Formats: sequence, C-alpha cells, structure tokens
Amino acid sequence: MTIPFRPKLLDTLRGYDRAGFTADLSAGITVGVLALPLAMAFAIASGLSPSAGIWTAIVAGFLIAALGGSRVQIGGPTGAFIPIIYAIVADYGVQNLLIATMMSGVMLFAMGAFRLGSMIRFIPLSVVIGFTNGIAVVIFLSQVKDFLGLRIEHLPGEFFARMKALGAALPTLHLPTVLVAVASLAVLLLWNRQATRTPWMRRLPGPLAVLILATAANALLALPVETIGSRFGGIPQEMPPFGLPELSLGTLGKLIVPALTIALLGAIESLLSARVADSQIDDRHDPNQELMAQGLANVAAPLVGGFAATGAIARTATNIRTGGRTPVAGMIHALVLLAVVLALAPLASAIPLATLSAIVVVVAVNMGEWHAFAPAELGRYSLQYRTILLGTFVVTVVFDLTLAVELGMVLASLFFIYRMSDLTRVERIALEDHYGVAALARADGTPRILAYSMFGSLFFGAANKLENLLLMQDGHPDVVILDLAKVINIDTTGLDILQTLHRNLQKRGAHLILCGLNAQPESLLMRSGFGERVGRENLAANITDALLRAQWLSGKQTEVSYA
Repeated sequence: MTIPFRPKLLDTLRGYDRAGFTADLSAGITVGVLALPLAMAFAIASGLSPSAGIWTAIVAGFLIAALGGSRVQIGGPTGAFIPIIYAIVADYGVQNLLIATMMSGVMLFAMGAFRLGSMIRFIPLSVVIGFTNGIAVVIFLSQVKDFLGLRIEHLPGEFFARMKALGAALPTLHLPTVLVAVASLAVLLLWNRQATRTPWMRRLPGPLAVLILATAANALLALPVETIGSRFGGIPQEMPPFGLPELSLGTLGKLIVPALTIALLGAIESLLSARVADSQIDDRHDPNQELMAQGLANVAAPLVGGFAATGAIARTATNIRTGGRTPVAGMIHALVLLAVVLALAPLASAIPLATLSAIVVVVAVNMGEWHAFAPAELGRYSLQYRTILLGTFVVTVVFDLTLAVELGMVLASLFFIYRMSDLTRVERIALEDHYGVAALARADGTPRILAYSMFGSLFFGAANKLENLLLMQDGHPDVVILDLAKVINIDTTGLDILQTLHRNLQKRGAHLILCGLNAQPESLLMRSGFGERVGRENLAANITDALLRAQWLSGKQTEVSYA
C-alpha cells in the first residue's frame, strides 16, 4: 500500500513572497507569545513541569505546522488533555506517560496512513459537545487547588476521591493566593473585553499581559505565594536532554488504553480545529495528512520530555486573525518559543502559580458550549439527543473520556438503529383498488396474490417488519409480491429474512416475486446467489410486470385492466 504523504507546506510555498512571509512572521510572533503562558499552565495543571509544556509546544508545534494538512493549524498542548494526562501521571508515572504518548503517535499516524481521517467526522455533535463540556468541568475542578492555595500533597485523579480531598482541604485556604488568583482572573477578563475595542491591546494577548503584570508584581512585592521557582526550581535555560523514555515491556499492555485515549482525543480536537479554520480562510485541509503529522509530533515530543499535543483551536484562530495564511506562521511560533526559553527562562521563576491557574480557568470556561445546556436549547431537540449529550457529559466528569465517548457512540448507534427501524415500513398493496384486477381471489375469498410495498432499509434492526409475511397472517396466497423500489439498502440479516420467506413459500408450492430492486439490494441478491434461487424471471422491473408474472404463476391468465 502506498501512503500518500504530502504536507500542506509544499503547496503553499509555490508563489510564496515577501508580503506573505511578513504576514506569517507577525502572526507567528503573536501566537508564540500567546502559547508561552498556556503551555506552562497546561503542563502544571497536568501534573508536569512547565518546561515539559514549553518543549511540547516547540517540538510538536513545529512538526504539526511543517508536516500537517492544514495551512494555519497551530499545534501544542491543550486544555482538553489536562484530565487525561493528569490521570495517566497519577496512575502510571511520568515515564509511562511519555511511552503512552509515543504509542498514541503511532496510532495517529496509522489512522492517517489508512485514510481514516474522515471517519472522525462520524462522531455525533451531541457526543462532541457532551465530552467537550465535561472536559471543561474537569479542567476547572483541577484548578481549585492552586487557585485557592489548598494544602494537598497529592490530588487524586478519580472524581469522588478528588472532591473529597478538596472538601477536606478547604480549611487550609491561603488568602494571599486567592487574592492573586482573583486579581489575575479579573485583569485577564477585563483585558480580553477591552482588547476588542482597543487596537494596541489586541497585539498583546491577554494571558501574556496578565502573566507579565503578575510576575512584575511578585518580583517587586515578594508576594507570599507559590511560584514556578518555588515548586519546580525554575525553567532550565538550555536544550533538554534527548533520549527515549525508560521502556518496560511489562507495562506496554497497560498503556494501550491510555494511548488510545490520547490518540482519540488528539484526532478529534485537531480535525475539529482544522475544520473551524477552513471556514475562516476558505480552504480545505487534508485530514489524513493532519493525523500523520499529529502522530509524528506525538512521537517526537516525548524525546525531549514533552507530552501529548494536538491542534489548538484558540491559537489557530489567533493565527488566522493576525494574518497567518501558511504553515510558516506555525513554524515561526515554535521558533519564538525556543528563543524565549533560551533567552528569558530565568524570569519565569517569579511567575505565580495562582496566575497560571486563573489562565486555565478562563480557558476551561471558554472551551465549553454552555448554551447547549440551557433548558430552552435542550427543549428544541429530541429525547435521544438530550440523553446522548447529558450522558456523555456526566460520564466524562465522573469517570473518564474514553468511557464517555464509548457510551456516547453506543447510545447514538442504538438510537440511530431504532430511528431507522421506526422509519422502515411494510404496507399491503390493495391490488383490487389500484389496478382493477379481476380474479385475484379464490372461490372461498382467500387471496391468490398478495403484494406489499416496503420503505426504508431492510437491515437487522428492521427484520421484525416482515414477521407478518413470515407468519402469513394475511392468508396463504399462491404468489407474494414484494415491491422494493423504495428500499435503499439490504444487509445480510435482511437477506436472510427474504430467504426464509422464500423457503416458507416454496414448502407450500407458492412463489416469491421481487420488483423495483435498487442497485445495492440487487447487487447483494446476485452476489449471494439468492437472485438465482428466486429465479431471474421472478425479479421484475416494476409492480405491473410483477403482477403479470404473478397471474401467470397462479394459473389464472387474466388480462390486466387499469382503472
């Protein structure tokens, strides 16, 4: 099998000029400074060091831009991964997180190589909204500890244990930390609101602005709050060591599910981000190339101590708004982060953790589609939609994302099967009324010919629709006609029902005629050999031809008169 690997960068470089580079340079610098506080905040919230987040943004961000299938996608650590990464670190440790991330990278690359990118779009919107809002709640809860300055040595990953630990630690609330967090939150919200009306403020992203202000205040006033320096010892002003994480074959099997979770979420979020970007720049991304780039990025990032990365919707939107139009902007954003680490890393030691927590809280609130939970909004949709959305949301918050997506997909599939089954109908055709045919009944009044019209799909969920025919509740005719002109699909279970009906009729010396076969049903019947067993002469083009054949089979050569 040939794997089509063609990054979008190759297409965009044709005709690339100085004006395009200037626009990409400006956008890349802006997104780079925005990514700095987010990368650190997401890493700390995930139970890792801030440098892990920065190097993830540098390495993965560069590769996703350079090798991806989107013109403007910005990659790096995202808030959606926080609960997943935190749980993996808590259960398996950092080294096994790195291995799981690399395994997820291999899975992502394989998904792209086998051209499964478009299948991600099959996930229903109700499932996407449910787990997105659920992740937002989990992220918010993960920040309570640092936002309030609670003294908790180890915050559990499991929901009920976490809530119990937070409740028990509330008496340890640290007032200076709360004040710094609330002030940071207020400044960030006001900055974001004012930036929509003030051009110069738009050039400085809100998270970076509040980070600078809080760090300066802490450096001048020596605030009694925990900082990056006090917890992590600062950020090394050097390249990280390059190497494979420690691998234990005994743990590989245990890491398959965490790796699959990372791969699934990464695929969904990156392709969702790319689709949103397409609508803003009037372009179309290559989902399979994007997944392969995501895979390579997640294999490479752990080699320098990084963790899971994917397409970031907020940073991608910022890239578009500031003029980025080619992958060069995403590559510049990664280089900007690299320059910041090598030149300004010592300044990061004074960054208050409460400020980073406030930034993550805003990210969590903004990522949720809370209007979808409004009673008026929910009331507009069906019970099935509400069940899937709320069920996915609750399971995401209380248990984990993988189970939530599985539950959501199972519910969506079951409701779809029920709906399709409900739409499938079998109706008796009143031949006497519609065709004015004489001698359709025996002397005792029982029918010699029965005709039925079927609508929808004859599949395993609708097999019971033919039970009346199998039981011959309408009588025991010499010929049964099935008009399948409005049947769009037949699966193997539906085929088996038709075969059973045919056998039952044969045992009584009766006949089955099928008419109006569409392409898929006809193909299945002929490939299975059932068409030959029924007899090609009993596969009619329409109900009129079928009726003429039925009259001949029933031994009554009466002339058809049309009313």
